[in-house]
Amino acid sequence: MSRSRILQIILALLVLLGLLLWLVSTLVNLYAGLANFSPVLANVVIWLVIVLIAVLVGALGYYAWLFLRPRQQRLPPRIPEARTEAAEENLRAVQHQVDQIQDEVARQAFAERTKRVEEYLARGEIRVVVFGTGSAGKTSLVNAVLGEIVGQVGAAMGTTTEATTYKFRLPGIERDIWLTDTPGILEAGVAGTGREQLARQLAAEADLLLFVVDSDLRKSEYDPLRSLADSGKRSILVFNKSDLYPDSEIEAVLSQLRQRVNAFIAPVDVVAIAAAPQEVQLESGDRFQPTPEILPLVRRMAAVLRDEGEDLIAENILLQSQRLGEEARQILDTQRRREADQIVDRYQWISGGVVSITPLPMVDLLGAAAVNAQMVVEIGRVYGCEMNVERGKELALSLAKTLVSLGIIRGATEVLALALQTNIGTFVIGRAVQGATAAYLTRIAGKSFIEYFRRDQTWGDGGMSEVVEQQFQLNRRDEFIKRFAQEAIARVIEPVRSRLDET
Repeated sequence: MSRSRILQIILALLVLLGLLLWLVSTLVNLYAGLANFSPVLANVVIWLVIVLIAVLVGALGYYAWLFLRPRQQRLPPRIPEARTEAAEENLRAVQHQVDQIQDEVARQAFAERTKRVEEYLARGEIRVVVFGTGSAGKTSLVNAVLGEIVGQVGAAMGTTTEATTYKFRLPGIERDIWLTDTPGILEAGVAGTGREQLARQLAAEADLLLFVVDSDLRKSEYDPLRSLADSGKRSILVFNKSDLYPDSEIEAVLSQLRQRVNAFIAPVDVVAIAAAPQEVQLESGDRFQPTPEILPLVRRMAAVLRDEGEDLIAENILLQSQRLGEEARQILDTQRRREADQIVDRYQWISGGVVSITPLPMVDLLGAAAVNAQMVVEIGRVYGCEMNVERGKELALSLAKTLVSLGIIRGATEVLALALQTNIGTFVIGRAVQGATAAYLTRIAGKSFIEYFRRDQTWGDGGMSEVVEQQFQLNRRDEFIKRFAQEAIARVIEPVRSRLDET
């Protein structure tokens, strides 16, 4: 217990003792005066006074207990539950996706990033990131802000390729605040590009972004600021080095900045400061160093964090979890497409071989339905969809009918016949064209089924016909047809020729 609290208790006890002595004396005199007229009246009055005194003492005791009891530590305010629950659900989904990534380096990197977001969610701290070009005065701003804040500022929490973070508190805000000074953007060279990537990553993870400029916005500054704002990043545009401008020009620059960003930053969030004012030479010849003028920024930053801090944290956590999920989905999609493409490559030549050995009157995927059905089953398994061969056969037959209805079979035959023209006999060429065309159509079918499973087993608004037509157009380009024909000669035509030569 502090000395001031002990002194207050002693003074309160002395006052209470004096009041008690005065009260006893007053009651005795009152009883004596009333007893001369009526002893019964004296007793009633005295008991009534005693009851009132007891009530008063009880009330005083209750308020004294409230005053003297140990103060309970205030719990940090809760982040809005709906967004928190959504973020937690997204993180669980991300973890499930990460577990399926085969690349060990990518899987470990995602696991670490997911862990950081989970830790940030548990701590509930506010992250403010200073972002801008290297010449805008970001470090001067950080130093000025930390020097302006009343209270203890923690030491730097380490540097990561020239990004430094400090921890401090603002009056009226319960949460700890982390202020990060990032590397400058738009620097030349490979090293500058690497530092800019780090700065952009830190900016994307911020709850509040301080975008620093020292003049009107250039396009190279506007583009990253607009991109971050479009992603949902809360920003304050800071016009630094205002001491280099006359007052009239400061207002003109502020007005121009507000006009440029009015679509995504409120006018009140565009402020002018002088984080490191230049020295001024006095008439006496002495040089005077003005103090930093950053109060507008500190006030605005405090107001934003006080009024919107909880929403900013919740929104940022949700945004980061969604971004992680999207990146994990892209990596997983690339991995699955690579595996599915390998399946298609294998089955297209199996189908071509089957048809070339057993030539059909006309090229039709119905003749290779069993091969294509098994291909569908294996592609579905890659995308986490277990289906039996019967279901695969239904899908394969349905797509084969679509190929016929769209005229793709005839178009494929003509394209490949032209590409496969050789000096081989007509009968062999016919058989070779059938086998190569069957392989090609199996490829179109396989690529279409990849899109089907990528879209969670739906064909989209345009239906199966649109997907099949798109895949046919993608796989009929001249360069691809030339490569495909060369491989078809090696895998289909040459084996047929060898068998004919043997017979």
